[in-house]
Amino acid sequence: MDTKELLKKVRKIEIKTRRLSDHVFGGEYHSTFKGRGMTFSEVRQYQFGDDVRNIDWNVTARYNEPFVKVFEEERELTMMLMVDVSGSELFGTTNQFKKDVITEISATLAFSALQNNDKVGLILFSDEVELYIPPKKGKSHVLRIIRELLEFTPKSTQTNIAEALKFLMNVMKKKAIVFALSDFIADEYDNTLRIIGNKHDVTGIRVFDEREESIPNLGMVQMQDAETGTLQLVNTQSKKVRTAYGQFHKDKVSYFLDSFTKSGCGVINCRVDESYVKKLLGYFKRRG
Repeated sequence: MDTKELLKKVRKIEIKTRRLSDHVFGGEYHSTFKGRGMTFSEVRQYQFGDDVRNIDWNVTARYNEPFVKVFEEERELTMMLMVDVSGSELFGTTNQFKKDVITEISATLAFSALQNNDKVGLILFSDEVELYIPPKKGKSHVLRIIRELLEFTPKSTQTNIAEALKFLMNVMKKKAIVFALSDFIADEYDNTLRIIGNKHDVTGIRVFDEREESIPNLGMVQMQDAETGTLQLVNTQSKKVRTAYGQFHKDKVSYFLDSFTKSGCGVINCRVDESYVKKLLGYFKRRG
């Protein structure tokens, strides 16, 4: 992708997702993820009805009249976007790949954080951490994140969610809002997730295609495993084959739901042909 085309794509995603975050998600995001406490702001003269426990005795003694400390909500939060860039994200049977939907959701969340003056960071992962952008504030930083989501080429096509969670655990010492975006066609991450869920506010956003849930009868079909590159002839006429295909997907979904729920984390399931706007809004409203 040349620079001109990339900038055009970034601008297109910025216009669409910024409008959503400004008009739809800003307030919902703010009320769902509250600040982490109260912080000292200033002192002012005591007024009738003020809590006497907030009197600043040093300033009061200096001016010989009562002054109180004023506190305000400490709003600044840190959002981490953990995005799966493995081969299976380049799957889609409608007009969008899973990767496209994940990019739009990530951009919408990043602009919602920007609107609330929060920091945003990014972890791109396959079966290793491919890229880490430390959390920062500002529009140019959010646009850099969108550029990476659009343009980044991973070294590996495979997935290891536990590896990405361990990396997050090492780099994020303070509590963060974490959105993990993947198709979650993986396992063996529940133990690591439990530890992360105790410290951070984690939500798993599972983006999937309807053709992953079931396979139609199409006769003999050559299929390629997006993560290993293996080609295989599959007889989709066989009921046994279709049942096994559907069961594999069901098992992965059950594991995802169990792992996240038992770890006290949130879940959003979004099919590529569904409105992610409704899914996110519904989730924020339930939590708010």
